[in-house]
Amino acid sequence: MAIFLTESSKVIVQGMTGSEGQKHTARMLASGTQVVGGVNPRKAGTSVDFPAHDGGTVAVPVFGTVTQAIAATGADVSVIFVPPAHTKAAVIEAVDAGIPLAVIITEGVPVADTAEFFTYARAKGTRLIGPNCPGLISPGKSNVGIIPADITGPGRIGLVSKSGTLTYQMMYELRDLGFSTAIGIGGDPIIGTTHIDALEAFEADPETEVIVLIGEIGGDAEERAAAYIQAHVTKPVVGYVAGFTAPEGKTMGHAGAIVSGSAGTAQAKKEALQAAGVKVGKTPSETAAIARALLS
Repeated sequence: MAIFLTESSKVIVQGMTGSEGQKHTARMLASGTQVVGGVNPRKAGTSVDFPAHDGGTVAVPVFGTVTQAIAATGADVSVIFVPPAHTKAAVIEAVDAGIPLAVIITEGVPVADTAEFFTYARAKGTRLIGPNCPGLISPGKSNVGIIPADITGPGRIGLVSKSGTLTYQMMYELRDLGFSTAIGIGGDPIIGTTHIDALEAFEADPETEVIVLIGEIGGDAEERAAAYIQAHVTKPVVGYVAGFTAPEGKTMGHAGAIVSGSAGTAQAKKEALQAAGVKVGKTPSETAAIARALLS
């Protein structure tokens, strides 16, 4: 099984004809993802040739709007590779077209824009992942975003992470056991899908047996996730919190990773998770070892 993304997911790429869009569309196709179209109003009616995962080539059509792309292909996922200044318009277009899932890779989206399109998407029933995220992968089924597809395979671990690089590391550390789905939710102050959303979905997935949660300093997302785990999650959860050495009051890496006093510190998050019964590793490798022991 998998959450949010399966082998039947049909993906369109907003920004497919740009350099990043083309590069990652080629990667997604190579990993077996059903990329059925791109969106660019200036290049509607054309197509872009990509190497196919079977060694041949595939011509992916370009549509003028998301609505046209959905009507022609039946797409149910959009992945967005557009500059920050145009991200809000791209997301709202996808939401207005009725896309069920939009994955926003773009970094540097103004928080005010994210607040606006997040509220709009929630009212319209579209799930957002990101912005400023690596996307998600259900290994062996589909891969949407920039997560490397060749570092792990399908398995029984569900992974939700604020950090892109730690997502990749955990996938690699546990590559022999594999994952149902790995989701990079992004580290901005406002994000579309939270730790809690992923925990709820993994709890309901019959083939996810262990959940790995990766957090980082800043905000209270991990504390809220801990409370949710204590009340609603019956499966074992393993955690890791990045940022024990971060100085107070300084933004570190992600826009949301800022500590003020004791709020948002790695220690406070670790203690909240442990109080909820989560086994928290001191390092990513130790965290992987705990997850491995739980599955053995």
